Amino acid sequence: MPGQCLEYLAVRPDGVYLDATAGMGGHTRAIAEKLTTGLVLACDRDQESLERARENTAEYGSRIHYHKASFSTLGEALAAEGNIQLDGLLADLGVSRYQLTTPERGFSLMAEGPLDMRIDRSQTVTAADIVNFEAEKQLADLIYRFGEERRSRKIARAIVRARPISTTGQLAKLIEEVSPRTGKIHPATQTFQALRMAVNGELDELNALLASIPGLVKPGGRAVLITFHSLEDRIVKQSFQAMARSGQAQILTRHVVRPDEEEVRNNAPSRSAKLRAIEVIRG
Repeated sequence: MPGQCLEYLAVRPDGVYLDATAGMGGHTRAIAEKLTTGLVLACDRDQESLERARENTAEYGSRIHYHKASFSTLGEALAAEGNIQLDGLLADLGVSRYQLTTPERGFSLMAEGPLDMRIDRSQTVTAADIVNFEAEKQLADLIYRFGEERRSRKIARAIVRARPISTTGQLAKLIEEVSPRTGKIHPATQTFQALRMAVNGELDELNALLASIPGLVKPGGRAVLITFHSLEDRIVKQSFQAMARSGQAQILTRHVVRPDEEEVRNNAPSRSAKLRAIEVIRG
């Protein structure tokens, strides 16, 4: 949703912006193209994706500074830049295309790979650790909480009985056997989402990001977040509403913004995207 992102960020040529999920550099590049004397801080907790973003945005390199940072360490990135405040912050919470299309990263249930799912590969806990060592009840609770999967107990029971499980293909096949497909979405989709979120502490990171926005973004600056499932969207919506009630921010998106039909045709995964934006009033 690059057009909508730029619209709600209201990019100024001399502004300072932070792309908290640089990924392959698409949004970073779109912002940099609008700048003259301004700056984009391109941040990502995945060093491999960040390097690809650097390659893909090389012609705008003078306008972009790259930082390996999670949502909870964005303050450190700004400190390294002299504690500047931002005119705008963008976070696209979708999994990057590089991660999904690299089988050895273990994110995709459609390609055989190790059960990894670490966004930051320097961390130690993988999806295989959770799948093979978590107690059945805790595993079921995790799948239900993060994946909103109604069949979580049945799936957890099958996983425990089938241990050890070492690949994405094994896990996807097992879940399909105990929860047959009933529609277009693969029955393992929500379990894979839950495991990824648990491995990477995604809700904790999201909450850290939301709590930090008033301190990172200057008054009059904007924050734009894109979510891809209801659990994240609900957290963002409630947080933005709380900021508005406290007088810290003004909500710019009265209703959630979705991609237009053309983008969905050209980029099918975008069909789940939901954009919300605020303007900071005070820190």
